Order: sequence, then structure tokens, then C-alpha cells
Amino acid sequence: MKRNKMRVSTTILASAMGCAFLIVLASVGFGLHKTITEDVLDNSMVTQIEVPGRESTDDPITSADTDEMRALDHVIAVVERSQPEVEGQVFLGDRSIYAPTILTKLEEEKKAGLKLAEGEMPTEAGEVVVGYHFAEHLLTEAEMENEERTEDMGFKGSLIGQEIELQLTPYEGDAEPATWTFTVAGVAAESGKDWQVDTSVYADASWGPVFVEQLELPEVYTSVLVYADDLQNVAEVTKHLKDDGYYAYSVTEELKSMDTFFAALKAGLVFVGTIAVLIASIGIFNTMTMAVTERTREIGVMKAIGAKPKLIQRLFLMESAAIGLIGTAIAVVVSYGVSILANWIVPIIILSSLDGEGGEDVAITISTIPWQLVLIAAAISITVAMVSGWRPARKATQIDVIQALRQEM
Repeated sequence: MKRNKMRVSTTILASAMGCAFLIVLASVGFGLHKTITEDVLDNSMVTQIEVPGRESTDDPITSADTDEMRALDHVIAVVERSQPEVEGQVFLGDRSIYAPTILTKLEEEKKAGLKLAEGEMPTEAGEVVVGYHFAEHLLTEAEMENEERTEDMGFKGSLIGQEIELQLTPYEGDAEPATWTFTVAGVAAESGKDWQVDTSVYADASWGPVFVEQLELPEVYTSVLVYADDLQNVAEVTKHLKDDGYYAYSVTEELKSMDTFFAALKAGLVFVGTIAVLIASIGIFNTMTMAVTERTREIGVMKAIGAKPKLIQRLFLMESAAIGLIGTAIAVVVSYGVSILANWIVPIIILSSLDGEGGEDVAITISTIPWQLVLIAAAISITVAMVSGWRPARKATQIDVIQALRQEM
């Protein structure tokens, strides 16, 4: 290898380029998979399982059913939410806001992870929790007429202890609007989803029959949300619910389909990258063939003094493996550099293309290199290098000693 530094160096470079191409190409698949998975998890309640109803019947889910769900392993809460088919408007002094009215059991909401930015959970039926953005959208008529929102708009001060009037107007039917007075006990914490605006009023589920009777509403649809104690147990709980005859959907369902797609994509990218490694193997084959030709006399001398064919073959295989190993090491370093550069440059290009409109929330990982990918690429590269050197090494063992010693140095 020292005698032909230039030839060996270019062969190592070709091997490194092929291996680096494999790693970088496959890393794009891993990067996009990571980006989309994180986006799904960021925009979903990862431990939440939606249970719309039963598979075999249209009958609503009963309290007995939800009690059975709570008894399942790894279930920490079962939340029953209903939203009457009404238009809700809240009044506080000269201010008002159109706010969705959500009926739920707030103790279960607390177990499911509902946190408060201010105040406490209601202890009486006449107390409610309002959404995080409720105060800033509680406007006077003059503020509503102003199309430009400013920071001084909205209710200033604490809502805790304030009495609000909730007026509900049915979407359908002849029933007149009705008004109830509630006391604000708490303000929900801000959602992790920056785009979500929460102006809802969360009232105790016991108000459902009252609203239905007084406003002559149809039966209120109740959605059931089951919460697991950990993301790792969501799939197990989802399976239990399906086995019990319920429709069930969780973030794991979406992740499972994405994992299948990206597994196929990453396998395809690794296959394409392997073609580049195979092309580089031609250079290794040529280098090792030339090495055997140039060292014919040396091989003859080794055989004459008793060197066994397996030893000679092993020497040439070690040389081709060394070329593959050195090329792989260089490829790994280069690949990490390209990955870091891509993850730095691509967001800048995206931000410039968006002209600053919504680009501040863009978080894209274009390339990521897990250690498993490095091992796969190294195994492919070194294996291909040794296979490329096997034929020349085999040829070296078949050299005739007499003919080799006759050859001039």
C-alpha cells in the first residue's frame, strides 16, 4: 500500500465517496421520518385515545362502559365530553365573547392532564373553568368594531371569582335563549399547540340534562377520551378497547402507518446508496488486481519459502478490507459534516422562501444519522471491499512458483 500511495489513495477516496453517498442518502429518510413523527406528536395528545362508539351498535357509550374502561391496566382517566348544539355567549359587565360550552367531569380532566394557569378546580356545580385565551377575547362593543387588535384590548385583571352570564341559544327549534350565572373558579393553562386558541367554558357534566330540558335540545352527543399513563402503553390500551368492541383511534395508529411507509423508503434509499458502493468496488477490484500482478515475484518467493496459499490469500483480503475500513471511516466523518450543514442551510432556505411569514415555527430535520445506519453502511462497504478483493486474492494463490521466480523485479 505504501509503494502505490496515489493509486491506493484514489481507491480509498472512491470507497469513501460511495459509502458517504449511502449514509447521506439514507439519512434523508431518517431525517424526514423524525421531522414528521415529531410534528404528529407535537400536534397530538400522545396518550389520548378517542373512542367514538361501539363497532356493532349505534347505542351510546354508558357510564358502565366508561367504568370498565377505567378498570383497564395503564388507564389513568376516562373523560366524557359533550358540547350542546347551541351558540354560547358569555357576558361580563359591558364585555362579551362567543364561547363554546363544554360539559365534562373536571376531576377526570385533571387526571388526564388539564392544568390551570390560575385559580383552582371547581368544587361546586355553579363554578366553571375558562380557556386560556378567554380574557383577551372578552371585548366591549367598541373593541369588537375595531378591526385592528391591540394589546390593550380584552379583559384586564383576574377572572377568578368573577360572575359571568352564560347565554345559550339553540341552533334549531323554537326554544328561546336561556341564561345561567356561573362563577369562574380557574383559567386553563396554555396549550402546547401555539396555533390553538382556547376560549371555551368548561362546566360540570351535570348541567347537560338541565340544558337539554330547558332549551328543548336533542340528546347531547358525548365523546369519550381514554388516557393512558405512558405513550408506550397507548397501543396496548387501544388494542384492549378494540377487542372489547369499541372503535378506538390513537396517535399510535398514525405513527404505525408512517413507520411502515418510512421503513420502505429508508430501505429503498439504502439500496440506491449500495449501488454507489458497488460502483466504487470496481476501483478496489482493479487496484487489487494490479497489486497481484506487480507482486507476482514476491508471491513466488513467499511460496518458495513455505508460505501457504491461505496465508497469501489472507494478506490480500486484509489489504482490500483495510481500503474499505479506511474509506468507511472517512465516509462517516464526511457524512456527519454534510448532515450538520444540511440541517443548518435548509431551514435558512425555507425561511427566505417564506419571506418571514410563519417561518419562525418551521422546524425541519432534513438529515439525521443514527448509529444503526452507520453500522449498516460500514458492514456493506467493508463486505463489498472484501468481496472485490477476493478474486484477485484467489488469483494470487494460483500463481506458479517457477514462473513467478523467473519474472524480473
